[in-house]
Amino acid sequence: MSTTLLLTNIDEPGLCTLPVYQRRGGYDSLRRALAMTPEEVLHELEASGLRGRGGAGFQMGKKVSFLPKGSMDKYLVCNADESEPGTFKDRELMQKTPHTLIEGIIIASYAAGANRSFIYIRGEYQLQADILDAALREAYDAGFVGENILGSGHSLSLVVHRGAGAYICGEETGLLDSLEGKRGNPRLKPPFPANQGLYQGPTLINNVETLSTVPTIIRMGGEGYAKLGVQTSTGTKLVSVSGHVQRPGNYEIELGIPAREIIYGLAGGPTPGRQIKCWFPGGSSSPVLTAADLDVPYDFDSLAKAGTMLGSGAIIVVDDSTPIINVALKVARFYRHESCGKCTPCREGTNWTVKMLERIDSGEATPMDIEIMASVQEHIIGNCLCVLGDAMAMPIGSMIAKFREEFEAHIAAARARRGLGADDAQAYSSALAAQGAAAVGAGPYPGGS
Repeated sequence: MSTTLLLTNIDEPGLCTLPVYQRRGGYDSLRRALAMTPEEVLHELEASGLRGRGGAGFQMGKKVSFLPKGSMDKYLVCNADESEPGTFKDRELMQKTPHTLIEGIIIASYAAGANRSFIYIRGEYQLQADILDAALREAYDAGFVGENILGSGHSLSLVVHRGAGAYICGEETGLLDSLEGKRGNPRLKPPFPANQGLYQGPTLINNVETLSTVPTIIRMGGEGYAKLGVQTSTGTKLVSVSGHVQRPGNYEIELGIPAREIIYGLAGGPTPGRQIKCWFPGGSSSPVLTAADLDVPYDFDSLAKAGTMLGSGAIIVVDDSTPIINVALKVARFYRHESCGKCTPCREGTNWTVKMLERIDSGEATPMDIEIMASVQEHIIGNCLCVLGDAMAMPIGSMIAKFREEFEAHIAAARARRGLGADDAQAYSSALAAQGAAAVGAGPYPGGS
């Protein structure tokens, strides 16, 4: 747990500048990589077992190997659109050690045979984008980026591109459309970006933390890096801990440690007298777990077996002072607002979910609302071009499953405040059933077609 790689002396003054970064061994991994063949660099990435740190958890080395061979233009795109609620690890890396990211991009582009690269950074990260621009100018001036890098014959252009603040642009194909100057909408897959991505060319897409780890892998060797963590989740991981904890912030952990050690050991747990009600292991899009799950190992496969996902590594803790309806409403409203509207299940399903939760909160609902809301989530999951719809449906569905009694109690209390009795509830329930049947008859879920 004490192993740190990316966050070692992260607060050293001037680390964002080239002289300080080089004094700490910066760009030595690049020199080592350029002395190898691209195939040898790719072998080290595959041997490391590094899984993508942006959410999907796909092995980086395999993703690089999917790019076709040949002399055509190939692209590497760094996804720095860190929009998942609760996630702020990439922001710290770009702000404090931007050259680590730039070095990782150059090495990865060499392994992939890419000659053009972009950092797509979210529009709200103005300070971080300015720091990246300054670092990139230093890298160009020093010959680390541009034509014939360090006499190796490898050339690479690198551009920092600022987004305009849309969650959907964190989805890789929505990002590509935005980067091309279009509206950020997800694309139908296949074709996959590895074959037909940016400007219809072969494209490798990885996030900031993934690419920032590449110099460490070259320095340690792929097999050396793989000794950290556990077999199917190697290395270290940055976790952003927020919510009801005493020491929120970014922490670097070895994958596989119990979640309790992160939430209580590193982040201090909730304030005295409070208990954990639920926690999101991988940002707001991950299904919630409860206090009973705190001893689950924090790695990709263990969390998947527990019915959730590691995602972006953002742990959001909710204590028993917060009603679960409040949590569900915040999640549903966020995804309703960020839906691009391209897919009907997502566009209509997120809106329908918000309206049902608002009825529960205002005292207009009956327990039948809970059943319909659970059904809506099931009809969203897996039926959209991208995972934004799933990103709402999975956590909302998990809250319904784990906190049904609290939802029912909230309905009863809210109806009592409105002076509605059992007869009123029965009448409303019958009307709602008829409404729901009509809506479902028109499509695969209420309100859709």
